[in-house]
Amino acid sequence: MVGVVAFAVVNSAGWEDVKQSFFNRQEFDESFPDILSAFWLNVKIFLIAEVFILVFALVIAVLRGLPGPVFFPIRALAVVYVDLFRGVPTILVIYILGFGVPALALPGVPNEPLFWGIVSLVLVYSAYVSEVYRAGIDSVHPSQAAAARSLGLTHGQALRFVVVPQAVRRVIPPLLNDFIGLQKDTALVALLGVVEAFRQSQIDVAGSFNYTPYIATAIIFIALTVPMARFTDWLIARDKRRQQAGRLA
Repeated sequence: MVGVVAFAVVNSAGWEDVKQSFFNRQEFDESFPDILSAFWLNVKIFLIAEVFILVFALVIAVLRGLPGPVFFPIRALAVVYVDLFRGVPTILVIYILGFGVPALALPGVPNEPLFWGIVSLVLVYSAYVSEVYRAGIDSVHPSQAAAARSLGLTHGQALRFVVVPQAVRRVIPPLLNDFIGLQKDTALVALLGVVEAFRQSQIDVAGSFNYTPYIATAIIFIALTVPMARFTDWLIARDKRRQQAGRLA
């Protein structure tokens, strides 16, 4: 199928023009070093956001699972948060925070576009990752928590030492899938004027009127996300083998 599509594209009437506009070797060689240099900012954004997402999302998942009517307001706030940031497109969150908050000129509040771009990604992805955590927590059999409570542990201690460690191990593969999406979405921070890989490619395109820098940027992102995807597949396969071995035992 891929070969048929490639044959049709290469033999189309406009292929030569497209080849010159998107696959120009000279433009690629000239733009690639600058784009690769700017891509390290994408990596930095990803690493910073990932740390905060892992912690913040776990807190949300735990708060959403607090038992008893006294914690209903906290559970409700957690539900509202998750629904809100899963419902609003990431690009809109970046625009609203990236341009809206600095315009308020609040004393002591950072105005850097990079800061608010990272905050936007943390808020949005924490909503998704908290649901992954919650699914992992719910997958731990209630007898585990009951056994911990019978040993004298409080509800919080049972979560910390028994339930959460098991849940986190179970959700590592889906977490990695979310972080593959996060790595790609770091390019959205360019909307605030931050010069990362995508913004650098836009600058190069504006200077040469050739779209090859976009292809160079795509290649760099693929070079990072594909190994992450294969690593995720390996973890999923390993988890399945462990589960099958456990059933046989």
